[in-house]
Amino acid sequence: MRLPYAPAALALLALAACGEKAPAPNPGSTAPPPSSATADATAPAAATPPCAPEKGPRPTAPAPAVEDAHPGFLTAWAETLRFRLGRPKGFHVTKDGSAVLFLRSGPRSFVNDLWQLDVATGEERVVATADLVLGGAAENLTPEEKARRERARMLTKGIATFSLTKDEARLFFPLSGSLYLMERGTGHVTELPAPPGFPIDPRLAPDDSGVACAIDGEVWVLDLPDGTSWRKLTDAGGRPAVTNGVAEFVAQEEMDRMHGFWWSPTADRILYQENDEAAVEEVTIADPMHPEKAAYTSRYPRPGKENAKVRLGLIARAGGDTTWLTWDHERYPYLATVAWRDDGPLTLVVQSRRQDEEAVLVVDPATGATTPIHVEKDDAWLNIDQAVPRWLPGGEAFLWTTERDGDGQIEVRDGEGALVRTLLPPGFGFRRLAAVKDGQALVEASAEPTEQQVYLVDLAGKEPPKQLTDGAGYMSVLAGEPGAWVRGTESLEAAPAVAFVRAGAEPSPIASKQETPPFSPKVEVLALDHPRAFRAAIVRPQDFDEARRYPVILSVYGGPHYRIVEKKRDNWIFPQWLADQGYIVVSFDGRGTPGRGRAWERAIKGDLISAPLGDQVEALQAAARHVPQMDLSRVGVTGWSFGGYFAAQAVLQRPDVFTAGVAGAPVTDWRDYDTHYTERYLGLPEDAGDPYGQSSVLTHAQKLQRPLLLIHGTADDNVYFSHSLKLMDALLRAHQHAELLPLAGFTHLVAEPEMTQVLYDRVRAFFAAHLSPESGGAASPDAASPDAAP
Repeated sequence: MRLPYAPAALALLALAACGEKAPAPNPGSTAPPPSSATADATAPAAATPPCAPEKGPRPTAPAPAVEDAHPGFLTAWAETLRFRLGRPKGFHVTKDGSAVLFLRSGPRSFVNDLWQLDVATGEERVVATADLVLGGAAENLTPEEKARRERARMLTKGIATFSLTKDEARLFFPLSGSLYLMERGTGHVTELPAPPGFPIDPRLAPDDSGVACAIDGEVWVLDLPDGTSWRKLTDAGGRPAVTNGVAEFVAQEEMDRMHGFWWSPTADRILYQENDEAAVEEVTIADPMHPEKAAYTSRYPRPGKENAKVRLGLIARAGGDTTWLTWDHERYPYLATVAWRDDGPLTLVVQSRRQDEEAVLVVDPATGATTPIHVEKDDAWLNIDQAVPRWLPGGEAFLWTTERDGDGQIEVRDGEGALVRTLLPPGFGFRRLAAVKDGQALVEASAEPTEQQVYLVDLAGKEPPKQLTDGAGYMSVLAGEPGAWVRGTESLEAAPAVAFVRAGAEPSPIASKQETPPFSPKVEVLALDHPRAFRAAIVRPQDFDEARRYPVILSVYGGPHYRIVEKKRDNWIFPQWLADQGYIVVSFDGRGTPGRGRAWERAIKGDLISAPLGDQVEALQAAARHVPQMDLSRVGVTGWSFGGYFAAQAVLQRPDVFTAGVAGAPVTDWRDYDTHYTERYLGLPEDAGDPYGQSSVLTHAQKLQRPLLLIHGTADDNVYFSHSLKLMDALLRAHQHAELLPLAGFTHLVAEPEMTQVLYDRVRAFFAAHLSPESGGAASPDAASPDAAP
């Protein structure tokens, strides 16, 4: 699962998006049918009335309509993509630092245009738009490209990616299945010869002498500047389950590796990935709304079953025989990372099936032989870092990141893999290696999980890290290199801001066209008074009355590789809307989340629910000691993807704490999720014990005593719709009842504004029906006490 789309689980649910797999799972996706659905916006919001805990929840008539405290908010929230449309992104800093190119849409437009900031004058100008390039024609994307963009969490259209030629005189970008070169000086656009199909991942050669891409599972090349026809380099030989030049599903969804081919630094060869999926299980998605349409079938590897067989081949740009790279595929079946730059040798990182061991391999391009120079191990699992290995100039040393000693660390290792030095002090809170140049690195880090700062690190280890940013917030490196970089700034008090930063000069702001939300969140972020010091976010209603007792909604993700509690204003806009309906909305980060060391994150090994659920309950009780207006006899829980999984487990396993739950796209049986994500935490199904049964929602279906609303897209190819169907079946067989809200034709994402509004009206009515004093759904008296044992 890759990271969710937004840091608040309720925000995720608003767009039916995960938790950036990262829902966490954001379990990934293979080319699904396009997301589409219709909804009756006038339909009344249905909800289950009061439950009778001793007999299980009882379905009855829909609850009466509940007045929205902020009419029109949901429409604006959806049409602005959570008020994120209009923000600049996709930055590129020119070599001389005179200009920054970037992508930006309008405040309610899903179509990106290409812009340029002139650093000297501070002026911004449009460089290219999809409308002008296409002459007003509609943009067309194949289902495969739509699926690839969904896995990359890319929801906008228009100019999605771009690059500059080596001399930076021209821009290269794909659009609607065609490829274009634009002269920066004149704006003249040249359309390259049409490829024989839809180009996936088109990229210029390092010397601008050609373009390579994947088309229908093969690698193709076009010579520049005078090439008139494309040349196919690879040939699967008619094997229907074999593809070349594209990253396999788990690489895209779980490893953050989107490339399946790589140019050599000298542009005379291409390294490409071959995937043999003949043994990978096929899964099928049908469209129940349109039975006349053919079902969509794809390859999806489930735990304990076959993955794609991946190997790498080197081929001359002009074509010819392939030299296959060799390594111990039995020991290291996963290809995690490929690094091939002009400052070092071709290098691979390969990983074991259990993800507890990985090797750094140096390749001999002449023979394809590989030599291991470093082996990393972890008793639980290893997190993949696509930023390393990063070879330093001269190719005699490389940077490596590790959690071997409990905290994140950057190491310098020599060409044989031996440790030369470590660069960070203990407890530094290392997050990401962002950029490297001239013996320095830009690094993101913070010992405080809710914040992030940027540091300049001396790779020679002679100077301590120098902090480049300050303030209680979240600072990040969006592009560039030491000395000239793009800084992102977020905080609880102000709108997100972007600026170009150069040493010795005033920052140059880059404007955002983001629409201003109708209100600012009233959120308190703190470390709770608890032995584990859980980080918490507490959102009170804007008309908060200290004399009142408020029902509580836990907005949760709760899974690995994702923090929900961060000091970012816009993450709490949607929870504020919900709080203003008459709730206190809370979020916590417990064990299993990143940012608090190796042991904290790996506490979930072998059991994905016990520690997270226990921590959220303890955090809830600690928060109620801090905010006595929280009524713990009325607690709702909601989340999406992994958060949906958590919400379902919370209602089933702790009815003494949780009064009602909304579970969006939940993983209900981890045997039906993908290999790379699931086996990382639960091991192989044949391992000792029963971690899959322990972590399964289905195991606890007979325990249901509280109202539960399941929401799931029928075309979801990340967390398949079958997950919710299996839970509904298990509940039925256990003589239990829950509500199921199927989103016809939608995948793991629901960005359609009309559906977003209808969906959240339904969720609002559900909680109003079950958390009001009259609902009869109060938890047990013990749960009402903040001091009750979890």
